[in-house]
Amino acid sequence: MNPSSSEDGTIALCASSELVDGGRAVSFDVCFAGENCRAFAIRFEGRVHAFLNRCTHVAMEMDYQPDQFFDDTGQWLLCATHGAAYRPDTGECAGGPCRGGLVKIPLSESDGVVHWHTASNLQPVEFDS
Repeated sequence: MNPSSSEDGTIALCASSELVDGGRAVSFDVCFAGENCRAFAIRFEGRVHAFLNRCTHVAMEMDYQPDQFFDDTGQWLLCATHGAAYRPDTGECAGGPCRGGLVKIPLSESDGVVHWHTASNLQPVEFDS
């Protein structure tokens, strides 16, 4: 799905069917506080959630394989480097060497499409044309 922006600050991210409970994430790029970052969207207990792909212990990407964030049980998001665990619904630290929670990105889901929402400090990455 090609991301498309609307005037209300929502950006189409993926088809709803691409996010399965406890399964692979859909990654995307954002500009957060002026810095280009990776982010990811997941589904947990039937609801969609998104976060910056940045561990709070050490500011590095968390996935151990591309788009793999859940532990084997599908109940926790893990940082592959140092083992920090986060709640998939809130991003709160659940254990390990984390310093606070993950940065949450607002999502919505309607008509079979997941959208992420921009904010003053969260914008799409602008590419040179």
